[in-house]
Amino acid sequence: MTTEGITVSDSRGQQTSDQPPRDDRGRPAGGPPERPERGGGILMGRPFGVPVYVTPSWFVIAALITWVFGGQLGDVLPDLGTARYLVAFFFAVAFYASVLVHELAHTLVALRYRLGVRRIQLQFFGGVSEIENEATSPWREFWLAFVGPLLSLLLGGVFYLGVRAVELSTVPGVLLTGLMVSNLVVAAFNLLPGLPLDGGRMLRAVVWAATGRPMAGTVAAAWAGRALAIAVLIGLPLVSAARNVERTTTDTLVDAVLAAVLAAIIWNGATGSLRNARLKEVLPGLRLRDLARRAVEVTADTPLGEALRRAREAQAGAVVLVDGRGEPIAIVRESAVRAVPEHRRPWVAVGALSRDLEPGMRLDADLSGEALLRAVQATPAGEYLVVEADGRMYGVAALTDIEQRLTAAVAGH
Repeated sequence: MTTEGITVSDSRGQQTSDQPPRDDRGRPAGGPPERPERGGGILMGRPFGVPVYVTPSWFVIAALITWVFGGQLGDVLPDLGTARYLVAFFFAVAFYASVLVHELAHTLVALRYRLGVRRIQLQFFGGVSEIENEATSPWREFWLAFVGPLLSLLLGGVFYLGVRAVELSTVPGVLLTGLMVSNLVVAAFNLLPGLPLDGGRMLRAVVWAATGRPMAGTVAAAWAGRALAIAVLIGLPLVSAARNVERTTTDTLVDAVLAAVLAAIIWNGATGSLRNARLKEVLPGLRLRDLARRAVEVTADTPLGEALRRAREAQAGAVVLVDGRGEPIAIVRESAVRAVPEHRRPWVAVGALSRDLEPGMRLDADLSGEALLRAVQATPAGEYLVVEADGRMYGVAALTDIEQRLTAAVAGH
């Protein structure tokens, strides 16, 4: 499974020609140093320079696989005793190694196309390759999506050859059979035609090629993904019930919960893909110059009440601290201002409520679209100083204003 970051494309879905040079991971060369991923999980390595994380949810599914598969091994290989759970755990690790191969296939193609790969995550329901940019043609999109299931099919074939070379009633035979079946299931599931699955991206590529519009492909694949989620929610418990009529209430409940969780993941993934596509269409209209608030300049020892009075008189929405030479040195944080009760504002100096200006908090007034979002992501802050090309202050941009403008544009699109 693959996901994409936000990018900007022209009406044909082609990236504009003024893209900066990129490194071997498809990132802009000479850009800021890479930040550690937050909430990525446990870093397991960096194959091809791409970090691979295992999330805490993987340990839950590994324990579940160990318990279920270990119980089944008791019927197939009764002589193993409690060692069957060790064999089952080895299967869980080997299965997710196969999932990693699936994701690395996506990663290698993305790197080949210089799209950039943020990370790979192994989690509860498999793996995700976070690809930063959009493919520049329907064919590249199709191949980028198809290569993952293709590798899973090839792995299933390799394990099938292994099964034919050993006795089925042995530990290697059982493991190889399980890995063969699981890889074929992964391939078949990912080929289902709905986002966020690989089959959904393939469907998107086909519709994109037929219409010449990437957005049309995304809309079709996203709605197919939502329909798939409903089918999983209703159909999975019915199929399980039809295959085994002697089912307990616990079995029925487990199937229903599994179907609900899987359907929610597919539905949310499809909805997120559609939202990101709409965001890409409205992103070029996001201009920092239009979002900046007028600001007043005060010194650090100015009482908050006085600074707010000056801001009201100037019809300004921000307060900037300047040094003795009149150079901006900090921005008063709006969140800190709201936390000060009104009766204390005449006695609190604005210097205690400000954040010093870091290099990344000075933004060019002419920034727009994707460049603006990347600048904000590079230096997280509540407010940014907006400056002209010659260094003169233009105003202050609040992160909340940028987010609200994007939300309103996507909702109204």
